[in-house]
Amino acid sequence: MLPILDIKEYLNDPGAEHARKFVQDLRETCHGPGFFYLKGHGVDQDSNAQILETANQFFELPLADREALSIGQSPHFRGYTLLKSERTAGQIDWRDQIDIGPEEAALSLGSGDPPWLRLRGPNQWPTGLPLMKETVDHWMQQMHPLGMALMRAIAEGLGKPAHYFDDRMSPDAYTRVKIIRYPSQPESQENAQGLGLHHDSGVLTMILQDAVPGLQVMSNGKLLDVEPIKDTFVVNLGEMMQSATSGYLRATKHQVVSPPPGKQRISIAYFMNPRLDARFEPVALPTQFQKEAPGGQNDDPRDPVFSTFGANTLKIRMRSHPDVTAAFYSDVKLENLE
Repeated sequence: MLPILDIKEYLNDPGAEHARKFVQDLRETCHGPGFFYLKGHGVDQDSNAQILETANQFFELPLADREALSIGQSPHFRGYTLLKSERTAGQIDWRDQIDIGPEEAALSLGSGDPPWLRLRGPNQWPTGLPLMKETVDHWMQQMHPLGMALMRAIAEGLGKPAHYFDDRMSPDAYTRVKIIRYPSQPESQENAQGLGLHHDSGVLTMILQDAVPGLQVMSNGKLLDVEPIKDTFVVNLGEMMQSATSGYLRATKHQVVSPPPGKQRISIAYFMNPRLDARFEPVALPTQFQKEAPGGQNDDPRDPVFSTFGANTLKIRMRSHPDVTAAFYSDVKLENLE
């Protein structure tokens, strides 16, 4: 089972003795399994329940209403992705989803501006769910301070001041929410892949699960079931934190298996991302940590981790959504992003 960490004392008083233990446990966990349950987070349970209910209502909308929000018409990668439209490791991912980011106007850009600035822009909201925007915004507003607290605890665990990452994470952080449905698959389908084995590309992810299991984490060469635990988030790090700490902190691979017949699984991922122009260059680690840092770049030399967050996230988005890439990024070469 994954570790269960309680952040309550750290939120109440970061200098207290129990808070110091949380910092140590967090560092050891992010260095070890790289995934954990987080309790004591202070996020209103009504808000969690409301956003899960809103997610179910969204996926109950007529398909035409959801398709009207197609991500393929958004240069900002915001909107709905149809079932079976994504692949991981060459296999179809059996899920559909809606991507939501900071609500803002698209920028007026020139030819010399970095292409990742095109990621900034408005969301697409369903007219049939007029309260969806308010519900999601309210939940995001609670998640951001929790993410900042985790980033500060991580910094302290690495021997840095608590506010070491603050200037990267605000203002204008490119936080993102992905509301995902994993329906059951037809019995004729041989592959049970809801989402293929991968690691996250950003900095920090917090996942709200409903009661249906499916998430699996790679641990010591084996896949570990991450059963839903009430009033917790599942937390993991992305490849940019792994790269910046030379592999001392881990971006652990994970996957989702489809639920059994007659079931569907809802999960809501909150990506605690920095500003698009933020750079995550190597962190100077204490000597004892350096000895346990195996290197943070991806094993595949064709998939380098870029230091600039905007470049790294655009790399992943372009690969995941070829329809958006063809429509709005045909002029962009991945090797020239940074």
